[in-house]
Amino acid sequence: MKKLKKLVIAIGVILLIGIIIYFFFLASYVDKSRNVRVYDSMPAISEQAKKLHASLFIADMHSDNLLWDRNILDRKNHGHVDIPRLLEGNMALQVFDAVIKTPRGQNYNATDASSDNITLLAMGNRWPIKTWNSLLERAIHQRNLLYEAAETATDKLKIITYREDLEQLVADRKNDIKYVGGLLSIEGMHALEGDLDNIDKLYDLGYRMLGPVHFFDNKIGGSSSGLKKGGLTAFGRKAMKILSEKSMVVDLAHASPQLIRDVVSMEGVAVAISHTGVKGILDSPRNLSDTEIKLIADKGGLIGIGFWPEAIGSGEPADIAKAISYTIDIAGEDHVCLGSDFDGSTTIHFDSAMLAVLTDALIKEGLSETQIRKVMGENQLNFFLENLPSRK
Repeated sequence: MKKLKKLVIAIGVILLIGIIIYFFFLASYVDKSRNVRVYDSMPAISEQAKKLHASLFIADMHSDNLLWDRNILDRKNHGHVDIPRLLEGNMALQVFDAVIKTPRGQNYNATDASSDNITLLAMGNRWPIKTWNSLLERAIHQRNLLYEAAETATDKLKIITYREDLEQLVADRKNDIKYVGGLLSIEGMHALEGDLDNIDKLYDLGYRMLGPVHFFDNKIGGSSSGLKKGGLTAFGRKAMKILSEKSMVVDLAHASPQLIRDVVSMEGVAVAISHTGVKGILDSPRNLSDTEIKLIADKGGLIGIGFWPEAIGSGEPADIAKAISYTIDIAGEDHVCLGSDFDGSTTIHFDSAMLAVLTDALIKEGLSETQIRKVMGENQLNFFLENLPSRK
């Protein structure tokens, strides 16, 4: 009997240790291993770049920071984004994206939607139990994380939901009042759980940009990495009309070529590609063709150039600058912007505190000061001023 009791106690202790490791260490380990910063410290850059960078309105179209078990208000030594580092890098506007589902074995060629990594990560992150099996609840929880941070640090982070919020951000920066404006987006409208009424719910929660798809095909349409890679479904077409009526931006990152064509052909839909590479620099199923670049630009949209190697090459700042320059040549300087994919399970040479290395690289690439100002943030500013709803 004593031996059995000792065995039960030992098993209990082992289970307790396992639970502690899972809920307090495993998620952090996954985060640190998947979100890698190559540079240990800020590289040397020119005085010209430092001076120009300090004067820029800087905006980034895509960060997945809300997925990870971090307090965004605390500076970390891993990954790419938190409020202290964004402020150090002179970021004015950051789009924070909610990641809803990622299948096991996801890849750029053909991804099956039948599995889901986020369930285990939600458990490991100690998210509310209702998020474990609800895609909509995951969007709600990640929204709450950003809003709670903004309520805690009102002088460092403010949520951007209306045009007037963005106008205030611009006015404050002119008066040297600096904080990060945070705008909410969703990576995949499977978050709707098949119910179009949930668009209203997400709008009321503060979401202003929705991506139809992520790595896999869904009820909205086809992914560039999906199995069928089809176009916009009848359900998806209804969803796009609602987004247009509510002045919500459609993010066509990860969309199949046919889905891009279908959405762009619809009247009144504001489109952007939040984070991508281009085939003219790196031929990949995930990257945009010259024709697709032109389609987005002709629609008045934005193309956010990513920072990760699978999008633009080796990942050096010079590669990003080269991809930006290439895209400007096709789309024009008013339609290209930053789409980092910070904290998106990506290896990126620099974090958000080191953004001046990109300004330096753009100077070396030969872009004019006007072009650099546009790409680094003014294009995004103008795009959202035009397409966000008004509070009035």
